[in-house]
Amino acid sequence: MRHSFDDICDISIVVPIFNEAGNIKTLLDEIATALDGENYELIVVNDNSTDNGLDILRELQETIPRLRILSHANNAGQSRAIRTGALSAKGDVLCLLDGDGQNVPADFPKLLTHLRRESADKKLVMVGGVRQKRQDTASKLWASKLANAIRGRILGDGTTDTGCGIKVIKREIFLRLPFFDHQHRYMPALVLREGFLVEFLPVQHRQRLAGASKYSNFGRLLVSFRDLLGMKWLQARSRLPGDISEN
Repeated sequence: MRHSFDDICDISIVVPIFNEAGNIKTLLDEIATALDGENYELIVVNDNSTDNGLDILRELQETIPRLRILSHANNAGQSRAIRTGALSAKGDVLCLLDGDGQNVPADFPKLLTHLRRESADKKLVMVGGVRQKRQDTASKLWASKLANAIRGRILGDGTTDTGCGIKVIKREIFLRLPFFDHQHRYMPALVLREGFLVEFLPVQHRQRLAGASKYSNFGRLLVSFRDLLGMKWLQARSRLPGDISEN
């Protein structure tokens, strides 16, 4: 029996997918195993896939009662899919994960524990992953290393692995962030811009379970320069109020 979509939960897992039919069942099964014992909902956002992924998701709803499926009528990109899921989410904490299966859901408990720990700074709102022993091609690793070095120098956000898709963030803070296409790659810098803190932990990485990457190194490079200019402008236009009190 499916959960009511009005049910209260603590955590919302948001997984954007575009033509990931070969990865869906394995990935969702791993999520269920990793978060056993948590009060969560699982939101998969289908970004107008052209494969049979939606049919697979509908079948999985019969055995995964926590599963919600949101579908875009038009392909709008990964950042928009994440935002669609976040806007619909019921949980206070968002657990974000790419749909390609390269990040490992078993890392979620570690990230959540780090975010929730009693000793955490009260301004800590996000914990991101840093991929260890990345299972990517040499050209992709080289391009990623170069891009991270450039953006790190320009933005100064302390992020060494902006492309890591697994992260946890408080929903209230996520929804405050300025939205734009490719926003998901600049989430740490945007969180810092709002006056909050981000921390990072090492996470696992593996080869794709199935399918092919939707991005090329050259395509990423082209949009990165434009995005960096926009991010630098956003940082320059930020003014923080400090602690806020009600009188």
